[in-house]
Amino acid sequence: MEFSEEKKPIKNDISDEIMVKVSSFPSAPRAGIKLRALLAEEDVSADEIEGILRQDPGLAANVLRLANSAFFGLPQKVGSLKHAVTLLGLKRFAQIAVSASMSKTMNNAVEGYGLSPGELWLHSIAVSNTAEAIAKSKKFPETNDVFTPALLHDMGKLVLGEFVEEELQKIQSITASGVPLDIAENMVLGTDHAEIGALILARWSLPVDIVDAVRWHHNPERNNTATMKSDMVYLSNLICQSQADSDPTDGQFSTPSPIVLERLGIKIEQYEGYAEKAHSWMKKLSDTPIFD
Repeated sequence: MEFSEEKKPIKNDISDEIMVKVSSFPSAPRAGIKLRALLAEEDVSADEIEGILRQDPGLAANVLRLANSAFFGLPQKVGSLKHAVTLLGLKRFAQIAVSASMSKTMNNAVEGYGLSPGELWLHSIAVSNTAEAIAKSKKFPETNDVFTPALLHDMGKLVLGEFVEEELQKIQSITASGVPLDIAENMVLGTDHAEIGALILARWSLPVDIVDAVRWHHNPERNNTATMKSDMVYLSNLICQSQADSDPTDGQFSTPSPIVLERLGIKIEQYEGYAEKAHSWMKKLSDTPIFD
């Protein structure tokens, strides 16, 4: 598979252990891959999506539970897939189905990062919905495509977490001086969760632009083949990270890259507006069901 510029090689003393974890990482959920492929098509039908979900009754039930959560704000409860499609629209419904299909993979606690069960998945939902909302408001042409890398941007934490846990004291001593987490991971482990996430998605045979959007979601400026997709994942992740435990009225916003804002045509005032909306979404996530 073709990639853009590679990051620093993984250190030899841990590369074998990390790569064994990557190679043994579970395959992509079959339903999720099928649903993602349908999202990329222009003439997808409700029957096709429902057909996939009917093959997995558990997934279908989880889709309805997620659709009925406060996060998605439906005016009434839905009791069937057809009803959900009617209220949400086909594309939105398909995105919820993709999110639900990933819950089993992403619901575990993640050691090293202090993430409790379900926390990684809910953060990923917030980032994917923020990216989608920004893309829609700016009328960007890649609206259909930004959802997937935004949803999967932190997959690498599921592999790298145990190695971060082992070296947590060293990593925290570096981040305490103001060094970003991904750089601290590279300094101690020779790689970072973004790179490992990209390797996982490459094994899942996802498109190069999605793989690279995950690879560079902390450092899009360093991507020689930067796309709107990688910039959007970076910006949406930054917004959701900054709003997870903050009050948007206190004026405390993580400062985004001026280069990324310029490439996307977003002014700082618009960025702060997106952050305020994301803060509202993050509150609703606390009521979103965590699936077994």
